[in-house]
Amino acid sequence: MKFSDQFEQRFTEMLTHYPTKRSVLVPTLLFAQDEIGFLSDEVIHELAGRLDLTDLEVRNVISYYSMLTTKPRGKFNVQVCTNIACMLRGADELFEHCEKKLGIGHKGTTPDGLFSLEEVECIGACSWAPAAQVNYDFHENLTPDKMDRVLDEYKKKGTQ
Repeated sequence: MKFSDQFEQRFTEMLTHYPTKRSVLVPTLLFAQDEIGFLSDEVIHELAGRLDLTDLEVRNVISYYSMLTTKPRGKFNVQVCTNIACMLRGADELFEHCEKKLGIGHKGTTPDGLFSLEEVECIGACSWAPAAQVNYDFHENLTPDKMDRVLDEYKKKGTQ
């Protein structure tokens, strides 16, 4: 498994900030996922070895966090929060709107590989519900029209 020089520098630097290797697992998984696109068996095995963990220990952590995935996602991962605060302000309708606009369901990916869609639990934006996250960007106080503009903007970015 070959990672970029930037990944290797980040990994080496992170090891100096924590008392145990295991503590860098989640940020390392995020960096690896950003670089590779998903956490393949090969990536999991490599990181487990580097951190003195078993593959199963790494997989257990991956299964806990919704932002980590072992399957390829689209370039833009759209996560619509449907927890109670967002649900009460229209998140279910917003998610259904995204399904129709993108032509995919929960955990689906558009045929062009540009978008993935997920219904997720709380993303910590309850005061600005309904909210969604696209990769690491938050979008709040959404309506179907606002969501259309958000998706159109990412589509533009993805096809440039």
